[in-house]
Amino acid sequence: MRLIAENLGGERGGEPVFSGVGFALQAGDALVVTGPNGAGKSTLLRIIAGLLPVAEGSVRIEGGGEDFPSVASACHYLGHLNAMKTALSVTENLRFWRDFNGGGNVGVEEALETVGLGGIGHLPFGYLSTGQRRRAAIAKLLVSPRPLWLLDEPTAGLDKASEARFARLMTRYCEAGGTIVAATHLPLGLVGAKALVMGDTD
Repeated sequence: MRLIAENLGGERGGEPVFSGVGFALQAGDALVVTGPNGAGKSTLLRIIAGLLPVAEGSVRIEGGGEDFPSVASACHYLGHLNAMKTALSVTENLRFWRDFNGGGNVGVEEALETVGLGGIGHLPFGYLSTGQRRRAAIAKLLVSPRPLWLLDEPTAGLDKASEARFARLMTRYCEAGGTIVAATHLPLGLVGAKALVMGDTD
């Protein structure tokens, strides 16, 4: 599978934010997007995910087959918000996303163990600390397999041990053929990742 962006441009509030962005990623590749605030990193990820319209150019998936005919169908998007219901337990939230997106080989409890939250799935999501909430959202990536992860500041709120755990998780994901596009201000520990530096157009 390939993720291809050609001459991609994005807008925010009707104003141009970036233009001329292009890249081609193969299965197993990671692209780390950096740049100052306002450069369009989050806008770029949302456009790739299909949450915002393309202002110019194109972004597409090649080789996704019948299962993943579009970028939107092929991706998990982890934004600034965790997309979890605070009144539901962690397990209930993950079961919802697993059932909504389609489950894979990784169960809810295994996903929680992987992110270091084993034994707290029964707690309401709203009871968790900021870092625990982020780790629960990362577990959401694991319960429904997708070939593309779009990650916006994925380590926000994580302590050093959790950052290292997530770096290993991303590395294993790419080694298994997954593709990552991550916007960040912080090093993610993705060895061999490609880089895209976006300029400040504000």
